[in-house]
Amino acid sequence: MSSSSSSSHAAAIAPVLAEVVRSGFVEGRHRGSLVVLAADGSVELALGDPSLPVFPRSSNKPMQAAAVLRAGLDIDGERLALAAASHSGEAFHLELVRKMLAGHGLTADELLTPADLPLDPVEAEAYLASGQVRDKVAMNCSGKHAAMLAVCAVNGWDRKGYLDAAHPLQRLVRTVVEDAAGEPVGAVGTDGCGAPLMAVSLTGLARAFRHFVLAAPGTAERRVADAMRAHPEYVAGTRRPDTWLMREVPGTLSKMGAEAVQAVALADGRALAFKIDDGSTRALGPVLARTLTLMGVDSPVVARIGHLPLLGGGVEVGSVRAAF
Repeated sequence: MSSSSSSSHAAAIAPVLAEVVRSGFVEGRHRGSLVVLAADGSVELALGDPSLPVFPRSSNKPMQAAAVLRAGLDIDGERLALAAASHSGEAFHLELVRKMLAGHGLTADELLTPADLPLDPVEAEAYLASGQVRDKVAMNCSGKHAAMLAVCAVNGWDRKGYLDAAHPLQRLVRTVVEDAAGEPVGAVGTDGCGAPLMAVSLTGLARAFRHFVLAAPGTAERRVADAMRAHPEYVAGTRRPDTWLMREVPGTLSKMGAEAVQAVALADGRALAFKIDDGSTRALGPVLARTLTLMGVDSPVVARIGHLPLLGGGVEVGSVRAAF
């Protein structure tokens, strides 16, 4: 192999963002890319290559919720937060999803979410212990899908095909994603819930979150950001880092996505986005906490988010820690 080929290959290897340390021994490493934007939108820190397109997964949900508003669905508060949620499947989540559907003459059978258990393991255990089975409403994206169905009912759009990439709603989602990210969608796939999934760069994702917190009051983007920040327990759940961060650091907008994606914008417009290449969500908290610390966020919640112990015999013997 030539030296130029070797250097090209080396450049493609993402840096280590987190280490798995057990009994003082590094037994694993999580690589990825990360970007931090300054308040003026310029890149302040870049690790790996945040210019490459990624699937943001559920970190795209604020944009999907904004599209629902632009399409004419008039919701705010807890309902709008739930439209942008990856909810934990707690009782208050499931109750509100059903109310959102019933308010537009819709039924849970019309949801195209796959039947699932609550996302939160504690809720899943309680759900199963009560004799319930996998259900469309219990799936963490059901709030988003309920809002999508509702706006189809408002506009008289096809409800059976609301997840088709050519559907008027999904075309509008793409427009919102591109407007917010400031770049064209790099690829279109299918998310775990069945919805079209728009790829953007991590830099574009950070720009999108910055755009939402700085948007003018009354715009669709600002309404989504305000609802998520006012009702973070509906965006995630009572035992979730997104909820803790939005509740304890005023003005912060935070949303994780599957395959270890995280995006955050602070009230002043500073923003971050990262993805762990191997998709391990256990690295999210330590990497997020380290990035927030570098950004000067001073709150006890940062340490809480960043603490991920490793157990041996039921006793803490190590941790997953940031490596940058």
